[in-house]
Amino acid sequence: MASTVFKSLTDTTFDSVEGYRQAADKADSPQLKQALTQRLQQREQTLAQMNAELERQGDELTTKGTLTGEAHQLWQSITSAFESNDEAAAERVEEGEDYIKGKFEKALESGQLEAQERTIVQQCYSEICEGERFGDMIEKQYD
Repeated sequence: MASTVFKSLTDTTFDSVEGYRQAADKADSPQLKQALTQRLQQREQTLAQMNAELERQGDELTTKGTLTGEAHQLWQSITSAFESNDEAAAERVEEGEDYIKGKFEKALESGQLEAQERTIVQQCYSEICEGERFGDMIEKQYD
């Protein structure tokens, strides 16, 4: 069975995939739509890596959002921000990325990941950092 920490990270990653999917749907600017779609595809690969580890451990795959989780709430606010404008949404994406990056860092520092989980989290962390840089970039661009 996967550690609680790893399972929680996988849930948060799933929520961010859904958030990117909804954000890409709602973005007005074709450039922003394309950028969000690219991030979505990269985040989906991260989720697939994490799900593969859950599967290896005989755990259930994460295929639906937490609906109650902090990350889910955050990404819901991103989606509704798009109803205001791309600028508001860009700020929310940035917040979402800061949140998930912090959660990955905390997990890596926690000492609660099994060796194999830790390896996966470290591999996924670089994509998470790219997402965080992306969030900063679009926030500046649409500010």
